[in-house]
Amino acid sequence: MNYYKEFTVTAEPFVPEIISSLLWELDISGINEEVNCLKIFAPQSAGLTVEQMNEVLQRLVNEKLLRNYYVEENLIEDKNWNEEWKKNIQVMKLSERIVIKPTFRDYSSSEGEIVITLDPKMSFGTGEHQTTRLMVKALEKYIKPGDKVLDIGSGTGILAIAAVKLGASSALGIDNDEWCLMNGIENCRLNLVDDKVKIRLAEITQIDEKEFDLIAANIQKNVLLNIAEKISAKLKKEGTAILSGLLDYDTDEVISHYKKCGMNFLDKYEMGEWAVLIFKN
Repeated sequence: MNYYKEFTVTAEPFVPEIISSLLWELDISGINEEVNCLKIFAPQSAGLTVEQMNEVLQRLVNEKLLRNYYVEENLIEDKNWNEEWKKNIQVMKLSERIVIKPTFRDYSSSEGEIVITLDPKMSFGTGEHQTTRLMVKALEKYIKPGDKVLDIGSGTGILAIAAVKLGASSALGIDNDEWCLMNGIENCRLNLVDDKVKIRLAEITQIDEKEFDLIAANIQKNVLLNIAEKISAKLKKEGTAILSGLLDYDTDEVISHYKKCGMNFLDKYEMGEWAVLIFKN
């Protein structure tokens, strides 16, 4: 009989997208997000240890993205992990208009709803996390017909796809993860927007395009601080930047920094301990 190692990771604050992005560096087979923890699976033969996971997670403590964490290890019987993953992915209504539907679920939409078909696989942005919901809420308010959009850290492509569905004429999604590249391209095709949404493996410094009407970035605080001037340079005058991946206690620092880069703070939405900030160039 084959066995898998199951690691349960709890943390304060619980930031599953950030934690997951680092844990995929290890030799693991899957991650399931639950209400207050992450379940990480690895073949017994891979030799993954709690110590290796601690080494990765301590980096987040050192960067002050986590205050503390705990890892528990168990040995479990092998399962059909693809079926286990599917059990955790449901239809989600992110806002009054946006609904996320995986390919393997049926859904009858109501009038006025925008249904995005999304299979998240190993990249991030399923709609389960508060920051994704906050970003969608802000996109609904600030997207204008014909806008040219840049999505930084595009993950599944959900924000770029939503932007076009909401009326943008084009969207470019960039990410530095190859899994996100492949999953984003696949999801654009699923939603028949691959003529308007392009996904690229790149950092913001590696793209030539500029004069964007709106830039969306749902990424880590430290990255948002580091690329503030680049975001401003890529935006049109009077363009809008929507930023998240931020815990509420980090927002004052980000607002202050973006103001120093010449951007005007417009609004802030909150959900739980998370926040989204909106700026005008």
